[in-house]
Amino acid sequence: MKYKLITTDGRAKRAEVETVHGTVQTPLFMNVGTVAAIKGAVSTDDLRQIGTQVELSNTYHLHVRTGDKLIKQFGGLHKFMNWDRPILTDSGGFQVFSLAGLRKIKEEGVYFQSHIDGHKIFMGPEESMQIQSNLASTIAMAFDECPPSHAERAYIQNSVERTTRWLERCKKEMARLNSLPDTINKEQLLFGINQGGVIDEIRIAHAKTIADMDLDGYAIGGLAVGETHEEMYHILDVTVPHLPQNKPTYLMGVGTPANILEAVDRGVDFFDCVYPSRNGRHSHVYTNHGKLNLLNQKYELDPRPIEEGCQCPACRSYSRAYIRHLFKAKEMLGMRLCVLHNLYFYNTMMTEIREAIEQHRYAAYKAEKLAGMEAGE
Repeated sequence: MKYKLITTDGRAKRAEVETVHGTVQTPLFMNVGTVAAIKGAVSTDDLRQIGTQVELSNTYHLHVRTGDKLIKQFGGLHKFMNWDRPILTDSGGFQVFSLAGLRKIKEEGVYFQSHIDGHKIFMGPEESMQIQSNLASTIAMAFDECPPSHAERAYIQNSVERTTRWLERCKKEMARLNSLPDTINKEQLLFGINQGGVIDEIRIAHAKTIADMDLDGYAIGGLAVGETHEEMYHILDVTVPHLPQNKPTYLMGVGTPANILEAVDRGVDFFDCVYPSRNGRHSHVYTNHGKLNLLNQKYELDPRPIEEGCQCPACRSYSRAYIRHLFKAKEMLGMRLCVLHNLYFYNTMMTEIREAIEQHRYAAYKAEKLAGMEAGE
């Protein structure tokens, strides 16, 4: 992988990242396809059309449903889902947090009960790397624990130390897997994950520790899990400066357009979040004038597109009134159009962000964008 920093504007970075599956421009938003598909009947052809650069899939979910070994037999995730651009797979570490009632954490790894049928699963650093190697994603995430942001200090400290030990095991296993003759993607990249709740000293110390491990990229995990936006921005302020400037920085699972605008201003390159697709499936759409709920009665006879001037497939052809009708009639097309619009909105916003950084007017762009979205229609 080659990370080329093109320019900076304040702390905002404009870069490009060269991978075995193509070069991507950052800052970028990864479109989340948990089980190798974007929820809402969106195909990889659609993703290409709306300007998606990276697709994100989930290690745990693909392991329990369909299975990574089957996907390896098929030639890896790229062939399986017909996607020729980079794919990032998260490690299953977030499920350690989200499936708290179904798991037990030990030094060797995590014992889960499948959320689908209850069967027992064990996943540790080596297993996570093996699954991701079978999937042959472009970027594999290290296996970590995501502690609750307001857990007790002693719990967070112990958890972070174990995450560091797991990261060392991930790095070793990844090197072994990349050297095997039957590995599909022998240039799979490994990103480590910074944790530490909302405790400055733990975050900073962990950032310094993992920065010394010379990984392909660095993520900040364990945010947007219950802390306030102000706490999240503060953690980015104190942590990002201790991660390598010459490597990608990825803020995991964040967020709203406002979160992204603020995080770019603090040096973050990569983002992912389920919001655009999840909200779209529930008739909530993003615009430059705030979020709309198309089920509101005021759109019943509204002939306008979701957003004037938007070039997404929904806005080019359909009215708010028609999309509202589709939701009322429980037609899947309504969901699909709103998901496409939201993903297009996010991808387009990232293009604007990159241009603003290049032109050294990011502060003005951010202020204008936030003011427009807060003002509403």
